[in-house]
Amino acid sequence: MEIKDQATGVEAETDKICIEDKDKKVHPWRRCGKGKHFVKAHPVHKPPSKKNPEGKNTTCHKYCAKNPSGKEELSFDEIKYISATYFISLSGLPTAGVLTEEFKDADKYDAEIRGWTQYWNDIFKLDDPLDPNVVKALIATESSFDTKPKKYAHVYGLMQIIGKTHQYLRDAKNELSDYLIRVSISELLDASCNICAGVRWLFRKKETAARVLKREATWEEVVEDYKAILMKRIHKEPYNPKPMEHFRKYYKRLREG
Repeated sequence: MEIKDQATGVEAETDKICIEDKDKKVHPWRRCGKGKHFVKAHPVHKPPSKKNPEGKNTTCHKYCAKNPSGKEELSFDEIKYISATYFISLSGLPTAGVLTEEFKDADKYDAEIRGWTQYWNDIFKLDDPLDPNVVKALIATESSFDTKPKKYAHVYGLMQIIGKTHQYLRDAKNELSDYLIRVSISELLDASCNICAGVRWLFRKKETAARVLKREATWEEVVEDYKAILMKRIHKEPYNPKPMEHFRKYYKRLREG
């Protein structure tokens, strides 16, 4: 089976792992079947032996590895594969051309926002699916679409994911019952990886906000929880209202086009 990378137009070699796991995937975009994550081809150095006293440089071919957690996981290699292969052909929200006067890169990551929002909506199948414009408005308030590291320590990327969240996404303290994002901090700085992880965390915040509210949470309340505002508002503790005011302003503009 030939697979064409839609970002480059290059046909990949026949991919046995896709054929083997064709009917066992949690999502049709996944490269590997349930309980596995994709590892791309990479160079390795074999240690010295009698046959090769100085060791040997060789290539480890791409393969699907078993997830150490026993849960569903996305690796950095698979995140990059999915975004390069499938996102270029998607259409629809988020709205373009609305925030560019204020943020020069406002539309730069629309494909990643659109793609990862669709991916996680497909996975969780909520009655109230996430609107890609929520993600775009959130990024506007978190990083202003600037991927450069900020002066604050332990806050990363477009969606300003904190270090503790990064650990939770990797399965620290069994925070997530399934669907982990197992990437390094340096990989988390990649735009597509960061959006994938941030949107996954929004779905986790949908659960935690509902637990606090004792009812289904709206996506605006989910954003409040993402920004660590929801609990303060409920308990009438002091908090800065500006971040949510900005979010509502940008989201309204995006919705109205």
